[in-house]
Amino acid sequence: MARLFGTDGVRGVAGRDLTAELAMDLSVAAAHVLGDAGAFAATGRRPVAVVGRDPRASGEFLEAAVVAGLASSGVDVLRLGVLPTPAVAHLTAALGADLGVMLSASHNPAPDNGIKFLARGGFKLSDAVEDEIERRLGESWSFPVGSSVGRVRDAYGEADRYISHVLTTMNGALDGLNIVVDCAHGAAHMVAPEALVRAGARVEAIGARPDGLNINDGHGSTHLDKLRQIVVSRGADLGVAYDGDADRCLAVDHTGAYIDGDHIMAILAGAMHTDGLLAQSTVVATVMSNLGFKLAMREAGINVIETAVGDRYVLERMKSDGYNLGGEQSGHVIMLDHATTGDGLLTSLHLLSVVAKSGVTLRELAEVMTPMPQILINIKDVDKSKASVPELVAAVAEAEAELGDTGRVLIRPSGTEPMIRVMVEAASEEHAGLVAGRLADVVRKACV
Repeated sequence: MARLFGTDGVRGVAGRDLTAELAMDLSVAAAHVLGDAGAFAATGRRPVAVVGRDPRASGEFLEAAVVAGLASSGVDVLRLGVLPTPAVAHLTAALGADLGVMLSASHNPAPDNGIKFLARGGFKLSDAVEDEIERRLGESWSFPVGSSVGRVRDAYGEADRYISHVLTTMNGALDGLNIVVDCAHGAAHMVAPEALVRAGARVEAIGARPDGLNINDGHGSTHLDKLRQIVVSRGADLGVAYDGDADRCLAVDHTGAYIDGDHIMAILAGAMHTDGLLAQSTVVATVMSNLGFKLAMREAGINVIETAVGDRYVLERMKSDGYNLGGEQSGHVIMLDHATTGDGLLTSLHLLSVVAKSGVTLRELAEVMTPMPQILINIKDVDKSKASVPELVAAVAEAEAELGDTGRVLIRPSGTEPMIRVMVEAASEEHAGLVAGRLADVVRKACV
């Protein structure tokens, strides 16, 4: 059977793949693996969980199922309401909770949803812990009764604790900056504009009216056209965009040009390195980061450590080796001195702080790196387990020989969808496109 947990929790179409029954079963298993409910029962203290969600309509019934599973297992539950994933992670630690749960499918469309579990301290789970939760699904449990059942209360006011936290991490205000913020009709629609205003910026918020069905619909970090248009038409200094659960951030400059996660990491790494705050003069990135980013970091005297794709793998390497900045081209940026996971709001505040302190435009700051032309083709509805078949391996080897030192090739199965991603970098966009197109054709023929 395929593994239930993907690269970012359990995800699928809500009501079909991710049912209320599955959500409850997962929560019961997680209560025993993460909350160790049996051990707590012996001590007389119940474990505590915090539960948050993004505004998807399905989050309402899934939240009810998760809360029921936890409370029926003897876990006290604090319902945080609609909050970003990093806010739930922070509050898991700040409130001393034994586990956290976030209901979101991130940048996916509204019919999808997902469940992410967080361990004590607000960190994402390792593969081994996720496997243990999955292994214990459906196990025969002895459920508590009477006064031993978990209690549930609302804790919506804890959002301000998170806002106050991210604001205290800043060095300097954003006075004078005129920005547009796109909240993707998602989890950051209340906290992000509030935090940015309190930081001193003049803020226009778009994508900040969720109705349960419009999350990521034409807005957010995967749909930047509207943000670009409004930034330019308003004469704003820049714009920032979050995804549905606001654990990632992308930006556009005053001309409407796209500023991706590699640019953001390069800017933050350079500023931290100059201030003596970049641990071991090193930033952690994934194999998807642009070659131009690595060259820029080398020029600045900053080391780059590569990991597999996924912010969880970036975080694991950061924790194990003592690094404090890492992230992905997609906008997941982890600032480990201040957060336990990628945090779009935190990232945007620190990016804006660099702009405010430097006195130059985001466009000028982004020129620290020159991206190599990069073509990414997503081939959908293929068998992603065949990403290493001999025909494809041979085609990749031929492409790498053709590119030599002037480019690279990456073939990666999606962690959440029946899809294989083909990424090619080359000295010219035309060459990258030709190579990527040939490899995509091989994938379509060999991976069915």
